[in-house]
Amino acid sequence: MSTVTEQLPRTSLPGTGKWHSADLIRRDLPASVVVFLVSLPLSIGIAVAVGAPVAAGLIAVIVGGVVAGALGGSSLQVSGPTASLTVIVAESINQFGWAATCFITVLAGMLQILFGLSKIARGALAIAPVVVHAMLAGIGVVIGLQQIHVLLGGDSLSSSWESIAGLPHQLRVAHVGDLTLGVVVIAILIGWRHVPAAIKRVPAPLVAVLVATLLAMVLPTRVEHIVLDGSLLDEIRLPQVPHGGWATVALTAMTIALIASVETLLSAVAVDRMRPGQSSGRKSDLDRELIGQGTANMVSGMIGGLPIAAVIVRSITNVKAGAQTKASTMMHGLWILLFSVALVGVVRQIPKAALAGLLIVVGIQLIKLAHVRRARRTGDLVVYAATIIVVVFWNLLLGMLVGLALAFALLLWRVVKVSVVSEAIEPGRWRVSVDGTFTFLALPKLSAELAKVPAGAAVTVEMTVDFLDHAAHDAIQEWVNEHRLAGGTVDFVEMGTVRMAGTGDGPPARGHSRHMLNEVLGPWRRTGADVDPIVAGVAAYHRSHAHVVRPHLGVLRDSQEPDSLFVTCADSRIVPNVITNSGPGDLFTVRNVGNLIPTDGQDSSMEAALIYALDKLDVRSVVVCGHSGCGAMEALHSEAVTGSNLDHWLAHAQPSLLRYRLGHPVALAAAAAGYRPVDQLGMVNVAVQLETLYAHPVVRRGVIERGVVLSGLFFDISTARVVEVTVDGIAEIDDVGRPVAAQPA
Repeated sequence: MSTVTEQLPRTSLPGTGKWHSADLIRRDLPASVVVFLVSLPLSIGIAVAVGAPVAAGLIAVIVGGVVAGALGGSSLQVSGPTASLTVIVAESINQFGWAATCFITVLAGMLQILFGLSKIARGALAIAPVVVHAMLAGIGVVIGLQQIHVLLGGDSLSSSWESIAGLPHQLRVAHVGDLTLGVVVIAILIGWRHVPAAIKRVPAPLVAVLVATLLAMVLPTRVEHIVLDGSLLDEIRLPQVPHGGWATVALTAMTIALIASVETLLSAVAVDRMRPGQSSGRKSDLDRELIGQGTANMVSGMIGGLPIAAVIVRSITNVKAGAQTKASTMMHGLWILLFSVALVGVVRQIPKAALAGLLIVVGIQLIKLAHVRRARRTGDLVVYAATIIVVVFWNLLLGMLVGLALAFALLLWRVVKVSVVSEAIEPGRWRVSVDGTFTFLALPKLSAELAKVPAGAAVTVEMTVDFLDHAAHDAIQEWVNEHRLAGGTVDFVEMGTVRMAGTGDGPPARGHSRHMLNEVLGPWRRTGADVDPIVAGVAAYHRSHAHVVRPHLGVLRDSQEPDSLFVTCADSRIVPNVITNSGPGDLFTVRNVGNLIPTDGQDSSMEAALIYALDKLDVRSVVVCGHSGCGAMEALHSEAVTGSNLDHWLAHAQPSLLRYRLGHPVALAAAAAGYRPVDQLGMVNVAVQLETLYAHPVVRRGVIERGVVLSGLFFDISTARVVEVTVDGIAEIDDVGRPVAAQPA
């Protein structure tokens, strides 16, 4: 039977796919009303703050909702006038006038369309976050300094210098009525988080402005109200071409385009992260989003609206309100249009001080203590502080450029930074440590440190470098030659990703951690019959990571305290310490063909290992580890006969073969997981060996008296993954290190 929802017709909007009309009514319609109530006071407040006509803010939010919502690449972003553009727009209005600023907005929109068509949207996200955070904080400071004058009954001033200098006078002549309304708005906005959840559903900005408007009607003193002549349609204005100053015009348009684009892209990424469970089809198309934003800015500028951008606060509000499609942001623009045309008288009743209080809180919210703490923690506080100072006391574009320049300089300094230290570690023995990016820039420091090393000393050069140019290589090699001629010795310990030996083979290149892993874990490189791979491997070990292992082995010099007895196959592809991420002294390892535990003490070597590990070393666990492609299991499964002692040894595994053929639960689980029959047998063999271990008196005593844990593992060579094997089945081992244990009954 069809449900009511299924019977309703479907609707479609560009880029959103299809949705049920019932969902639109149930989710998008209420969300659009919530966003409308949040956007209305903010759009009016931003227009007043920059010195534009009040209608300009309303036009911008309407165009942002309808045009950017329909054409953009994000389903849930909400666009409109934004606090991040107040500084640059106010400067443009002061310098060129309102009509010319509309023309600049059109140019900015054209630039955004070019950004989108050139597919560089992702590149804009590469701007250092500390610069973006500092720019927003600087804008917040500027908004606060300007609007505090309006809150006190005056007018906002054009620069932060003037705002600070004029504040003492403004405090002396403060208007009680305006100050009261502004303080009430601020108090409501700050205290709204403490109201009951049911009341909190109403947007705090709407409540604050509404309360201030009603309070203004009963106050016995005069308050300033916003000015809106006629209806919204009467306020539509065409842009005007500026008279001269085209370099500044172009720079202003570029600044607006860049700031609006960066804020839009950051907002899109944040909104996408709020919906991690959605399919990739619901992720934002960032290039298309810039094209939509640019088109909206062109339309807004052509009819007398402010520049727009996607606003993170309104977008998050839209998501939290339950919006599912673009219909929500588009309808919120239509509600603004209806309100502005039909209720223009209500707009005229809003006090300026109420909007000033609202904008002061918005400005304060742009300054996030978390960003300051992060900048201090990451060493970027200088960049953060310098960007804020320049934005506040000069202008936004210069602040952005200064911030980017400082961030790049700091990055360059960190990239080329290298630590060179020489120190005596014992009489006649010195250590020279080189850590970082080793280039010609480090030569003065290198020379000074090497000069401290006395002639004839035994020197260990520890190099942990990820880049080594020819100048640095030649300098240290020349010193090595001279030191050896003077009777000294030099040994290299190279722990980084770049090696001295390979520097002369080509242009310098940054090393990769994969190469380092290959040297530590990869198989030997067969270089010819005249090279002993064991000797070559020992030399590489001394050169690369003996120094790392030495401190651990020093602690274990006189005794061992392994955590586990690890029984595994003799296969050369199994490296127990690698697959268990353990180190020296962690595993007491026993290897044999097929990882078998002969019963009734038939193998004295295994008996000795069990007794020594459990009674002398007090290990806490016993692990049996099989693997895929096991030759022993291949021979067992095919019942091959060699006529050698191998047949006698594999006879210990006959119980495993029998249990496999009888349909052991582990075999069934392995078959369901897609493992080959031989590997199924290998897993059953692990489970059977666990049962054999549990029946052994030494092991059983350890389990009962000390809580020794028996564990089964299976290493799949093709995927390099380790699977848990119990007596009942198999399971994946999760990434948080869930303990594996098998306790046979």
